[in-house]
Amino acid sequence: MLNSLSHGVKISITRSITTAFEQYMAKIMWDEESYHPQDFMKEWQYYIQHNASWYSQVPDEMKIDPRFHEELAQKINEVVEKIFSEEPTEDQIKTINSLQKELGTDYDFSCKAEARFYIDFLKDALKKKPNS
Repeated sequence: MLNSLSHGVKISITRSITTAFEQYMAKIMWDEESYHPQDFMKEWQYYIQHNASWYSQVPDEMKIDPRFHEELAQKINEVVEKIFSEEPTEDQIKTINSLQKELGTDYDFSCKAEARFYIDFLKDALKKKPNS
């Protein structure tokens, strides 16, 4: 069923999964032990209903078809797996190490998206630090 959608809609679906997943993970500070699939699904459902332009382009009969939901679940798993498999860049690693040294923190990170989160998080913490 996903394959019957236009290329643009399929790309938008992938982007919405990525965006919603990264937003959810940021809310839980990328703590994998705090991850709950049902919470992420609520986050994603809210995101697609309020922020994703592709959602209105999918026919209602497709949205209620269990096969569509199975394919979406498989797509979500693929996208999440890809996010976790993308290693941080050397620049990200250097930036995080430098920021952590300056702030005296020791956050672990394992993928590119998580590294982006910690770079923003640590830069924000540095701005708020007195005498910086």
